[in-house]
Amino acid sequence: MTQNIKNAIQKICIVKLSAMGDIIHAMIALQFIKKEYPEVIIDWIVEDGFKGVLENNPHINNILPINLKSIKKNKFELLTQIKLLKEYSKNNYDIVIDAQGLIKSAIAAKLLKSTTINTTVIGFDKNSTREGLASYFYDQKVSIGYEKNVIDRNIAVLCNSLDIDVAKDELLLKERFLFTQNKENVNNNIIFVVGASKENKVYPKESFLELAHQLYENVIVVWGNEEERNTALWLSSQSNFIKSAPKGNLDDLKHTILNSKLVIGGDTGPTHMAWALNIPSITIFGNTPEYRNTYPTSINKVIKSISEVDPLKLDKNDFTIRDIKVSEIVEMAKVLLR
Repeated sequence: MTQNIKNAIQKICIVKLSAMGDIIHAMIALQFIKKEYPEVIIDWIVEDGFKGVLENNPHINNILPINLKSIKKNKFELLTQIKLLKEYSKNNYDIVIDAQGLIKSAIAAKLLKSTTINTTVIGFDKNSTREGLASYFYDQKVSIGYEKNVIDRNIAVLCNSLDIDVAKDELLLKERFLFTQNKENVNNNIIFVVGASKENKVYPKESFLELAHQLYENVIVVWGNEEERNTALWLSSQSNFIKSAPKGNLDDLKHTILNSKLVIGGDTGPTHMAWALNIPSITIFGNTPEYRNTYPTSINKVIKSISEVDPLKLDKNDFTIRDIKVSEIVEMAKVLLR
């Protein structure tokens, strides 16, 4: 990309619809884009339910929600969402980047092309994503194996495609990139993240209880649905120093994690929040690949079950996360708590 073309880029729109962890893994690119293009306007297309993850970030100019999930309940919503994306396209983006790599996100990116200027749509090539057909909607394609680390994949499509090189050391020394409107009030709590999107990504509640007893620290259990809330209430009923977090929104969750001293949980959004906030964490992996789904640092550690994982074909019957010994997590936690 020549300097003249770089100077011509005034507006970029990122498409990353869901879920929480996936959005967080993409957000790290923002600080490097703004460093290279300090004056550029960056907008973000996201599913309405996850817009709270992006809120208060100084590098995002406009959060543009859509609701593609509504189409499953009402097919006529398709027209509403197309109309909304066409309205967003009037912002006249120079670059639209689909960091999701799904057919639905690729179509959304295509609909964001301006009718008055020459918008370039960027995304993964057909061999770099699970839904290879998505690549046919892009003008510029990025090649990086689907099995590669998700942070590296996001850097490739969001930064490298704009001729921005990001070294591993820069990722390890990243700036905090989640922000909350709540005031900081540092406390001495450990956070347990007891839920996940799949049952075989969940560490047993009995093991969490044993973990709390061995650490002998104040614990807050965060939750996002009724099943997770029941787990939180059960844990709090078993110990005087375990409390269930109150019901809150995504900003409250960011605030709770930001003001903790350690986060422990499975391969899921709230645990990845700790990584984004530069808060010490331990991510527990079972049937998902630790080498792909996170980026360990000196304060962000991972622990993996004995199973070998193929990221291209996850085993839904792999429940080996349940076999991870509490003592191993305790040993790791005590080092981080020093």
